[in-house]
Amino acid sequence: MKRNSSEPIRITEVCLRDGSHAVAHQFTVEQVSTITRALDEAGVHDIEVSHGDGLGGSTIQYGRSLVDEMKLIEAAVAACTQARIAVLLLPGIGTVQELKQAHALGAGLVRVATHVTEADVSAQHLYAARELGMEALGFLMMAHSAPVEVLVEQARLMESYGAQAVYVTDSAGALLPEQVRERVKALRGALSCEIGFHAHNNLSLAVANTLIAIEEGATRIDGSVRCLGAGAGNTQTEALVAVLDRMGVDLGIDLYKLMDLAEDKVAPVMHRVPEINKGSLAMGYAGVYSSFLLHAERAGKRFGVDPRDILLELGRRKAVGGQEDLIVDVAASLSRSS
Repeated sequence: MKRNSSEPIRITEVCLRDGSHAVAHQFTVEQVSTITRALDEAGVHDIEVSHGDGLGGSTIQYGRSLVDEMKLIEAAVAACTQARIAVLLLPGIGTVQELKQAHALGAGLVRVATHVTEADVSAQHLYAARELGMEALGFLMMAHSAPVEVLVEQARLMESYGAQAVYVTDSAGALLPEQVRERVKALRGALSCEIGFHAHNNLSLAVANTLIAIEEGATRIDGSVRCLGAGAGNTQTEALVAVLDRMGVDLGIDLYKLMDLAEDKVAPVMHRVPEINKGSLAMGYAGVYSSFLLHAERAGKRFGVDPRDILLELGRRKAVGGQEDLIVDVAASLSRSS
């Protein structure tokens, strides 16, 4: 593979964060410890652990966690001998105080996530992370929903606040391959920091899009073992590692160990199998935030409305992460008009 970067590729495993959406945030300490230990032994570089909506996400609006996420972070840190534990923080949900608490427990990396047009709200959190000595990365969500020039402008803001990498985050799994190429190439040409890519598989493009991102210079890559994540899941880590190995890219990750933990440790904890079904496909088609799926299904059942209609209407309204309360309003409105 001809890559547009000489930096090594680092994999951030998100099954214990993005995968939290798929299990309704019901991870136990034992599950997190077991999976983290296996990921660490396989050589995965960074492992993200927090509520699906990041630090502080355990609320009525986003879904209550079974176990306080700080206990899960503490357990994950204790289970690692080489991997770093990462956390996600969405300003307005998580706070600097929670970031400090996670750092004190041993988290060494934070991704500060904002909507693609709202990078300015990340400043205090990125500054705080750098002051704590954490690696601080920017995460521009719903990257399909803004023109490339806006994405570049917002990424430059994050870099100016101290972000050591900025991610093109395909939260809806809506980006097409050439759109990924265009966005990563533009950031690579505009920034001095590393570029990251986070995919969802709602249109069955996660691995392909990730390979294009790597080819264009992305070096911070997200994957999820067994595809455990919101919607149809993320780029499947073990599949990506296998493909990259076939292409001559050695990540230092043990493929057999990844395969084993996917089947023996992650599969048994899955409440539902992330797959491309009518709901997740509708999300990718409509360009809707992947964590909306379970909320839309519940609202559809409550109001007797097809969840796909809810998702398509949310797409028309350009709903973004953090607007989960809008899902019920849309379902009620569709029910009244039917």
